[in-house]
Amino acid sequence: MLRRRFFAWAIDQVMRVYDPLVAGHKRRLFHDLQGTVLEIGPGTGPNMKHLPQGIDYLGLEPNPYMHPRLLAAAEEHGIQAKVVEGSAMEIPLPDASVDWVIGTLVLCSVPDQAQVLAEVRRVLKPGGSYRFIEHVAAPPGTPTAWLQRFIKPLWSCCTCGCNPDRQTWVSLEEAGFRSLQMESVNLRFPIISPHLVGQATR
Repeated sequence: MLRRRFFAWAIDQVMRVYDPLVAGHKRRLFHDLQGTVLEIGPGTGPNMKHLPQGIDYLGLEPNPYMHPRLLAAAEEHGIQAKVVEGSAMEIPLPDASVDWVIGTLVLCSVPDQAQVLAEVRRVLKPGGSYRFIEHVAAPPGTPTAWLQRFIKPLWSCCTCGCNPDRQTWVSLEEAGFRSLQMESVNLRFPIISPHLVGQATR
């Protein structure tokens, strides 16, 4: 309980530094959202400032200590938001019930990426889109790759299960989406770089 409470505070502080680095990518990914939008792992709501008003927003956040900050961020930016209790491993929504799923820095910490992506596909309507930004493993043999492997045990313990060296592109390619577009982006941010930015269509 104490660790989750601390993490809710800590991630809010980190996002103040991190979010400006990816703001342009978020605006590009999220500017055309409409209808029902499910965000998996929204945390304290750093994406709210990049979302269009008028959407029907659902935030699936398992850490209850994030919820007050998440709802406050939604209100600040004019987003009508509802918190959904549960896990991305078993999204508590009906099949084909949302128009969009978005997620940023989520697949690094879930227990099973394949299961989460299967759930994302299940709740998306036909033709619906999953928009994502995820940090992934650095290229083999680089200093960042070595650092990711070295620090992984301590990093995962302090960040509620975040894995800095996951080959998330493999899971995305194998998830069965009708189409997948993604690009690699390098950020000047320690350990969690490079990133994948993209979209997948059911």
